[in-house]
Amino acid sequence: MAGVAGWVAAARSAADESSLGPMLGALERRGIGALVGYVERDRKRQAVLGASLVDQSARIALVLDGSLANREELLARLAKHGFQFKENSAEEVLLRAYQYWDKEVVKQLRGAFAFALWDARKDRLLLARDRFGEKPLYLHEKDGALYFASEAKSLLETPDFAVKTDLSSLRDCLVHRYVPGSRTLFAGIRKLAPGSYGVWQHGKLHEARYWVAPDRAPYVRNRNRAPLEGFLGALEAAVSLHGADGILLSGGLDSAVLLALAAAKGGKPSTFSLGFEGDRASELPAAAQAARHFGASHHEIVATPQELVAHLEYLVAARDAPVSRPSELALCRLAAEAGGRARRVLTGDGCDEVLGGYRRHVAEVVCGGVDAFPARLLAPLVAAGRFDTAAGPLRMNGHGAALFLQKAAACEKDAEVDPQTSALRRALYTDQTTWLPDQLERIDRAAAGIDARLPYLDHRLAEYVSALPDEQRVRGLTTKWILRQAARRLLPPGLAQRAKRGWRLDVAGWLRNDLRGYLLEHLQGRSSVTRQYYDAAALDRVLDEHLKGKNNHETLLWTLLNIEIWHRTYRPG
Repeated sequence: MAGVAGWVAAARSAADESSLGPMLGALERRGIGALVGYVERDRKRQAVLGASLVDQSARIALVLDGSLANREELLARLAKHGFQFKENSAEEVLLRAYQYWDKEVVKQLRGAFAFALWDARKDRLLLARDRFGEKPLYLHEKDGALYFASEAKSLLETPDFAVKTDLSSLRDCLVHRYVPGSRTLFAGIRKLAPGSYGVWQHGKLHEARYWVAPDRAPYVRNRNRAPLEGFLGALEAAVSLHGADGILLSGGLDSAVLLALAAAKGGKPSTFSLGFEGDRASELPAAAQAARHFGASHHEIVATPQELVAHLEYLVAARDAPVSRPSELALCRLAAEAGGRARRVLTGDGCDEVLGGYRRHVAEVVCGGVDAFPARLLAPLVAAGRFDTAAGPLRMNGHGAALFLQKAAACEKDAEVDPQTSALRRALYTDQTTWLPDQLERIDRAAAGIDARLPYLDHRLAEYVSALPDEQRVRGLTTKWILRQAARRLLPPGLAQRAKRGWRLDVAGWLRNDLRGYLLEHLQGRSSVTRQYYDAAALDRVLDEHLKGKNNHETLLWTLLNIEIWHRTYRPG
């Protein structure tokens, strides 16, 4: 990883160039040692950034966060066009590629990346993110200046930034457990959308999408008579392209298939698996079996709940956002262990969103949509006039409100989808553009210290799978059908038929026992910052029901606890 930070401004809005130091300092955990402060200033504008490469003759400076999976391919193509290279680094390849393709360079790149490139000759700043949003990029605009950074905390260091809560985003966080789309909990800070680039030139910012998840469009019948062979070829190419020396190995198919493909190349990657003390349904035995079968150097980490909970406040600060899923704590622990032994690791993340791995995807195919399933109950809180009531008040009652956690986001995304698109493709597109980017952000922050690579999110693989009929992904009650067929070829029978259980965290028990006092102090204590947002009687009723075991409100209480931790961390006015 690397830290992207800087700004561009009209001369009248120029900031003190010393502000770059604190902005970069906030990103120290991402790795800023190789960056140099770059300043370009004239009577019209000012450009400042921490640059990883500066070409003085071309008057171009850039910083790249992440990697270019197709660096070697680009290098060879550019060499044929007469470009010469000194270091063959990803940054140098990116710079030359920009000189050849201009802003269309983003369409040539593969991998997880975010970058900022200043071209003084064209008086232009180019910002870009990878297609699915594996690498983050945040923006803050003020008084004619555009500030950008890899993490929101860096933008808090910009001149005269006043930390305030975006209450509309807070409302979304209560419903979804994260803030969908480009907004954040910080008023005035937003994200550049995945698959987008931004061009600042002559004092204006223009944003454009250069790639759209292909499931937005209807399936077009094709004559692919060997879908499995094509899928295996595309996935094998993605694994080779995103080469790594380690694998985060669960007990399921996603990562086991990656291990099989990596081992087929003759390598013996290190594998890392996490389990919990006393968990009788642990996935550790299945992961160890896969590692032994393929001759991997296997490492098991056994954690206790106390170990994970102790890192909660750290992770909220690392994310600049509430920890939406408790499993982020487990990922943080696993990544910390893996980082000591492997620099680049493969993970199976993104597989479910691309291949159709969730139960709701079955619901779309079998029942015609999630509305046919029993409603999941969410007990939201009264906002007492502090939220935009035009969007509909969130009210709590004794039985909760029948709301789907993803429904609002799905409705918003439905407007983007071709009406002829199937229900499954519509659901997959929604997952890929709402829930998935937040998942990828948690990987970026929780997995600090390692370079996580996600072959299932290679856009060529996603485009290939999207060109197949729906039944290649979800067939009857079977999810990820084509992956399961691949597993039969690549894995021994016992592994190929195994169902993934995932990390089983007793959050309800944590809140009733280990975190009981902590929870009450944060949501009922005098120091509580967020209690003012809610109907106090309703909140206390939910707490009482959960702590006495009358109802399980773990999802709601976990969300409220994390929102309170976020407020205590950043103290918004």
